[in-house]
Amino acid sequence: LVWLLVLSLAWLCPALGGEEKDGEVVAEEEEEDEVLSDELEEEEDVLVLHEHNFARALSEHQLLLVEFYAPWCGHCQRLAPDFAKAASRLRNESSPVRLGKVDATAQTALASEFGITSYPTLKLFRDGNRTHPAAYTGRMDAEGIVRWLQRRAGPSATLLQDTDTAAAFVSSQDLVVVGFFKDLGGEAAQAFLEVAGEVVDMPFGVTAEEQLFQAYGLAADTVCLFKKFDEGRTDFPVDPTRGLDTAELTQQLRVHSMKLVMEFSSETSDQIFSVKIPHHMILFLNKSSSEQLALQDGFREAAGAFRGKVLFVVVDVAGYGAEVLPFFGMTPADAPTLRLVRMENNRKYQMEQESFSDTAIRSFVQGVLDGRVKPRLLSAEPPEDWDKRPVKVLVGKTFEQVAFDETKNVFVKFYAPWCSHCQAMAAAWEELGERYKDHEDIVIAELDSTANELENITISGFPTLHYFPAGPGRKMVEYKSARDVETFSKFLENGGTLPEEPPVVSDVPQ
Repeated sequence: LVWLLVLSLAWLCPALGGEEKDGEVVAEEEEEDEVLSDELEEEEDVLVLHEHNFARALSEHQLLLVEFYAPWCGHCQRLAPDFAKAASRLRNESSPVRLGKVDATAQTALASEFGITSYPTLKLFRDGNRTHPAAYTGRMDAEGIVRWLQRRAGPSATLLQDTDTAAAFVSSQDLVVVGFFKDLGGEAAQAFLEVAGEVVDMPFGVTAEEQLFQAYGLAADTVCLFKKFDEGRTDFPVDPTRGLDTAELTQQLRVHSMKLVMEFSSETSDQIFSVKIPHHMILFLNKSSSEQLALQDGFREAAGAFRGKVLFVVVDVAGYGAEVLPFFGMTPADAPTLRLVRMENNRKYQMEQESFSDTAIRSFVQGVLDGRVKPRLLSAEPPEDWDKRPVKVLVGKTFEQVAFDETKNVFVKFYAPWCSHCQAMAAAWEELGERYKDHEDIVIAELDSTANELENITISGFPTLHYFPAGPGRKMVEYKSARDVETFSKFLENGGTLPEEPPVVSDVPQ
């Protein structure tokens, strides 16, 4: 569930030193000593490439997408079935694109030549050119790979030359993008085609025909998004001075391709979280209640004023959305209710339920955007013996008084109960607590970050370790070294420093 951003794992494995597992490093595979020929062998329609056959593969295939992987990399292992599925599908469609793979830990010369710093890395080679491969920017699944490559194997946009063809194209799918340009060779048109090559989940058309400008009521260069919902069409006129900015157009298309109010489901969750709208306004309701369903009217009325700034989402607490309720500290009985989430730090804001009118919702959302509404922070209740244990159990309500006690040096583990790395480190942390339980100026503590939130400290991965030194100033030192008792002790005995790795010190605001 992507609202719980702290559950996210980095996609890329570190290329140097192997994949990390609970603080340890898995050794890289030793290079193969055997002499390889330039023959092109395959595994599940994927070319197996190495230093001796790489040049031949480039010369024989116009478009070659190569995955540089490490055998020990878990992300590479998860990608492998989708990569093979995409290879088979493209081959069955007689596509000019082939897929290949390189074990970058064994083929170190190729890895060095192409600057491979993480796994998996995918690069597209065109017309045998090995000096400027294109970085893969699509989704890491079979459908995403196929769509991305299909756009590069053919024209990224369909050329529309008459009204009948244009009308058929516009009505062909729920979402269609058409660029109207007086000069198809101009910078604006080229920028549009660049966007078309990247936004592969929408069909793109392009035209310079005057009759089509007239048919769609246009006088100047414009990008039009046609959709079979909401307002039906959104125009993006090209600024005659600034031209067409590819990043801006891409984001506008993403924003306006979504329904004004999205329903959270397995089919829409990826789209909801990939659009990068900074705030999500959420209506939690039980769809089996007609009374609660009627609340969507005011919710929809309010949504239009915040298009692009706030994404309005409906969550059915009795359906797919039930799984996200613990993240908000809610149960199905709390519906209907409204929450706003600031996506950059997962801060959550609760609207009082006096009214679900569009006016009340707009006022609440604007209050959050203006900083007038304070976040609602989750906090568990402290256990009765929270300060009697060797490792003190902190919650949101008690964190400030303990962590910023000017007479104590406080070492805190921020964890998630389900995190395997946290579980693996638990014994060492308990041993550390036992070692320092009789030190009056040192406190070893832990906080469950899935049940407790702090206003000025954002935890983005588990476990995260922070040291709060004694004295004034609300200082916080992030610990980034080895996770064993002896290194922890050395860190504490040296007042929150390690000779081999200077700590990052920051001020925590009030």
